[in-house]
Amino acid sequence: MLRPVSTVSALADALRQRVLSGEIDPGTPLPEQELAALYGVARPTVREALAVLVHEGLLRRERNRSAYVPEVTIDDLDDLMFVRRPLEDLMARSLAGRRVPEAEAALERMAALPDDAPWSDVVAEHMALHAALIDAVGSPRLVRLYGALAAETRLGLVRLRRVYEDRDRLVAEHRALLDAIAGGDAQSVVKEHLGHSWGATTD
Repeated sequence: MLRPVSTVSALADALRQRVLSGEIDPGTPLPEQELAALYGVARPTVREALAVLVHEGLLRRERNRSAYVPEVTIDDLDDLMFVRRPLEDLMARSLAGRRVPEAEAALERMAALPDDAPWSDVVAEHMALHAALIDAVGSPRLVRLYGALAAETRLGLVRLRRVYEDRDRLVAEHRALLDAIAGGDAQSVVKEHLGHSWGATTD
């Protein structure tokens, strides 16, 4: 059954898309009053929608300051990969020789996105693919550890729109990853997959 979408959820979705498409630069303040006027909603609605994204880690809010997109530096992202690599390697070894239908479906959805799809849609399918692989291992602790990195990973993926302007390249890399896991020897592919430059060499 279809459920109605609340105004708060709709506004949170709209702001999430803008953040994950790179439309809102890190550090840009998001004043409640301006957002209320822009979207034609009440300030309490804006406040609740911002709270949703703060809880997801996509926004940060400090006392007496408007919410804003946190800055994720190249050093932050390199450290994120330092932590993600062993988790992804554990996943690849645990799933060796297997296909994961949910991950395959996410890849197909990514490949089917139109050329003008917002980058946030690509981020969503990318996260769905990797989350499906982690879930398939069957370890609640691995899921929790990986989930703790989700917000920074999503913000880091905003940078990758520069690297993957050709969407087919991103699809091909993930197809190689899933094929390598199914083939039973994915460690080197995982290392290569997580070794990109984030689209820049400096901040």
